[in-house]
Amino acid sequence: LAATGAFPWAQVPAYIVAQVIGGFIGAVIVWLAYFPHWSVTPEPERKLAVFSTTPAIRKPAPNFISEVIGSFALVLAILAVFSPGNFVPGSDLAKGFGPVLVGAIVWAIGLSLGGPTGYAINPARDLGPRLAHAVLPIPGKGTSDWAYSWIPIFGPIAGGVIAAFSYKLIWKS
Repeated sequence: LAATGAFPWAQVPAYIVAQVIGGFIGAVIVWLAYFPHWSVTPEPERKLAVFSTTPAIRKPAPNFISEVIGSFALVLAILAVFSPGNFVPGSDLAKGFGPVLVGAIVWAIGLSLGGPTGYAINPARDLGPRLAHAVLPIPGKGTSDWAYSWIPIFGPIAGGVIAAFSYKLIWKS
């Protein structure tokens, strides 16, 4: 949204940091919830999958494209749903029902596009938990797979920017 002028660039770094910290804290909570399982789960890949996305078939270009498509769908759908023509900004309907619609959008994307890469669709969803995986004491955890981490970070950014520009081009022209 900042790329289209709809959000102040000055606030972008704080939002990024806050979202990554939120993802990290959420991952620590999950680590605590699964605490007894870490020592009895032998597969490092399964342990990593609790924290971060992993592709069903590891092919960087198609994996990147999958994340772009999922994030494009997420951002464009949210922008369209919350368009002033659909919701009056700040109305009770937008505040009350809006989060339900966002949840339905994320769920639909997960059901339809989640298979290839696990659908990060937000860089913080993968980066924060992957950082937690890297630093938490998990027996036999293996690598945090940093070689793959660029895909769930930059794919969603690309998809989101393309969606924001598409929205601006289609609905704001």
